[in-house]
Amino acid sequence: MVLQAIKYSRGRLDILDQLRLPHEEVYINIASCQEAWNAIKSMQVRGAPAIAIVAALSIAVPAARVLEIENQHIPPDSAAQQIIYDLEYLVTSRPTAVNLSDAATKLKTVVKNTANDPSSEKRTVLQTYIEAAEHMLVDDVQDNERIGKHGAKWIMRNKPRAAREDKVSVITHCNTGSLATAGYGTALGVVRSLQCLGSLHHVFYTETRPYNQGSRLTGYELIHDGIPATLITDSMAAALLNTRRASDNIAAIVVGADRVAANGDTANKIGTYSLAVLARHHSVKFLVAAPRTTIDMETKTGADIVIEERPEIEMLNIKGPVYLRDESKVDARLIQEVCVAAKGTRAWNPAFDVTPAELIDGVVMEKGVVEKDEHGVFRWDKVFEEHAVEDVPEVDAPKPLGMAVDGITATESMATAS
Repeated sequence: MVLQAIKYSRGRLDILDQLRLPHEEVYINIASCQEAWNAIKSMQVRGAPAIAIVAALSIAVPAARVLEIENQHIPPDSAAQQIIYDLEYLVTSRPTAVNLSDAATKLKTVVKNTANDPSSEKRTVLQTYIEAAEHMLVDDVQDNERIGKHGAKWIMRNKPRAAREDKVSVITHCNTGSLATAGYGTALGVVRSLQCLGSLHHVFYTETRPYNQGSRLTGYELIHDGIPATLITDSMAAALLNTRRASDNIAAIVVGADRVAANGDTANKIGTYSLAVLARHHSVKFLVAAPRTTIDMETKTGADIVIEERPEIEMLNIKGPVYLRDESKVDARLIQEVCVAAKGTRAWNPAFDVTPAELIDGVVMEKGVVEKDEHGVFRWDKVFEEHAVEDVPEVDAPKPLGMAVDGITATESMATAS
């Protein structure tokens, strides 16, 4: 059975509840922007590209229903005003990821331009919005596949000379796969492309405390796709690089990004910065994988990025299904929350940290990999040009967990997955 992270057909949107993974596959219907805001805020859907897509489609769903039942004439500016209001509200759900605000800005422009056309009606505004949101959904999958191909090629080109003919291992953090995007993934898309090329020896993925996106979600995807992988706690990365870098040919640490400042400073899941420091110390490449929409030219440095802080309770308590030790199985029906800290403990819980540009070796996007120039500066001009980078030769992409458009699967599970 094909597993889809985002199910969409015009007039209906369902998302896989990521708080129930990996033990249950439960879909939530999103029928309004309020329901999308709640799902994004509670992290039932997460990952910078995915929340942008879900937010955009959550407005398209009721818009499609209005088109089905309304025939009366209503000025187009009233429809535009409501859409713009909803988009601005959705942006408040999670402030650090730039993809959501970028998508909202583009969609607002589309709506305003359509409403200002003297020939437009309310139906025209709604129809144009729906088509623009659906286009973003399809584009995200295609962009992620390109990111994967460019990143895999870059890693193989930059692996240690002593291991030119060997397969490589990589480390990844948080969840950057199909569950964090519309399909395929960014950093995990690079892993999938390495696997497809026959160049992947092993992937080590971090637990990613305190929300455990690595152990719950990345592990779920890797096992589903049959990719050789090992889970480590966040604090084991240094020991792993120190003792197994050579034997496992660990060539790179590959991470995603929620926002990349104009100078290259990168906000990503908490723990990313420490991995970059470790990579530099152990002479391992550090690669950021993200679509161009993640580059925020209005934010000059990482110091200007607003870092979301999550509730203390997420660190102090942990929730999950009961493990029946005598039967060696998990009972997904029995959900319990337990305290893992002393009574009275205070906690600081930033959701993200900022990795300085000087620790980043490259940023892979759908147009290619950007490296710092001879002055140590990232230049983004070329990646925003339409034909700036030659396409990487085609690789038969695996079919990971994905989504559907109008009931047609755009990315499916690998044929070898169970």
